[in-house]
Amino acid sequence: MPRVDSDQPCQLRLFWDEGVTAYDFGPQHPMDPTRLALTMRLVEAFELPAAPGVTVAGAPPAGESTLALVHRPEYIEAVRRAGEHPQGLDPRHGLGTEDNPVFPAIHTASALIAGQSVGAAEAVWRGAARHAVNFAGGLHHAMPGQASGFCVYNDAALAIARLLELGVERVAYVDVDVHHGDGVQRAFWDDPRVLTVSLHEHPSTLFPQTGWSTETGGEDAPGSAANLPLPAGTGDAGWLRAFHALVPELLAGFRPQVIVSQHGADTHLEDPLAHLAVTVDAQRAVAASLHELAHEHCEGRWVALGGGGYAVVDVVPRTWTHLVAIAAGRPIEPETETPEQWRAEVYRRTRRPAPLRMTDGADAHFRDFAESGYDPGDRLDQAILAARRAVFPHHGLLP
Repeated sequence: MPRVDSDQPCQLRLFWDEGVTAYDFGPQHPMDPTRLALTMRLVEAFELPAAPGVTVAGAPPAGESTLALVHRPEYIEAVRRAGEHPQGLDPRHGLGTEDNPVFPAIHTASALIAGQSVGAAEAVWRGAARHAVNFAGGLHHAMPGQASGFCVYNDAALAIARLLELGVERVAYVDVDVHHGDGVQRAFWDDPRVLTVSLHEHPSTLFPQTGWSTETGGEDAPGSAANLPLPAGTGDAGWLRAFHALVPELLAGFRPQVIVSQHGADTHLEDPLAHLAVTVDAQRAVAASLHELAHEHCEGRWVALGGGGYAVVDVVPRTWTHLVAIAAGRPIEPETETPEQWRAEVYRRTRRPAPLRMTDGADAHFRDFAESGYDPGDRLDQAILAARRAVFPHHGLLP
C-alpha cells in the first residue's frame, strides 16, 4: 500500500458548530455531549485548525428534503413534534424511550449534526477538500422511520445518499464502531452503488443483535454488505488483524470513488457499554489505514465521522483528535503529552483528571491474516474466514 506523505497538507475541512452539543439526552444518559466539546478543545489545543490546508467550517442544518433522502416524512414530523412536546412518548418512532429520550432541541440538534455530515460529503466530492471530518456524526443506528440506539437522524446514511444524488457511482462505507452499523446497512441494502462494511462485537453479546457474516446485501445488490462480528474480549492484535483481513481487499475489489468511515470509539477497553479491549493506539492505527486507503483508491476523497464512545474523558477526545490530525496530514505521535490547557479544561468541566499522553502505551501490533495463515482453532480466525467466505466471492475475490 502506498504511504501518504505526511509532509504535505491534505486539505482537510473540519466541520464543527458548537450547536451540536445541544444533542443532549440528559445528565444520566451515556451520550454525553461533553465528549464533543472536549474533543474540539483538544483539537484546538494542538493547534490543528491553524495547520496548513485545514479549514474549520459549519454547515446549515439538514432541511426536510435532505432528511427525506433517508427518513420518512412522517418520522421527521414526529421528531419535530417531539421537541415541541418533550414529555411525550412515541414508541412507534422510537422516541421517548430509555435509549432515545426526548428533549426540546431533538430535531434542531439532530438536523444540525446531519447537516455537518452532508456538508462534509459535498465538500469532498466537489473538491473543496480532499478529506472532511465531522466527529459529532456517525449516528448509524437511526432507521428510516425510527430512532434507535441514541441516534435520531442517520447522518452517515444521509451523507452517502447525498453523494449518490450528486452522481457518485460507488461509495464504500466502513464502520469500526463496536456496534453494528445497522441503520446504514438497512438504508442501502438493495443498492449496489454502496458497499457497507462493519466490524463490530458479536451480535449475540451486544446491541443491536444484527451484523452476522451471512448478511451480505439484498436481492438487487448481493455482496453490498460485509459484516465481521468479533468475539467479546477481542483486543488490539485481533481487531487490527480482522480489519486488515477484510477491508483492504474489499475496497480494492469494489473500487470506491469516496470512502465514508465511522470511527466509534466504543471499541475501547474502558468503554462502559461494550466488551472489546481495543486501545487508543489501535484506533489511531485504523484511522491511519483508512487515510491511506482513501489515497490509494479515491484520490484522497474521505469523509470521516465519529460515532459511539462513552469513556467521555479518557478515550473519546484522544481518539478523535488523532483522527483529525491524521486527516490533516499532521499525525500526532502517540507519546505526545496532552496540552496543559486542555487538562485544565477537562478538570474544570468534569472534576476529573485528564489523560497525560496521547497513547495507552500499546504498540498496535498484529499478525497479518494472509501471511500467518488461518488458525482453525481460533475463534477470531473463524469469524474472519466466515466473513470472507460470505462476501468475497461476490467481488471476485478468493476467501
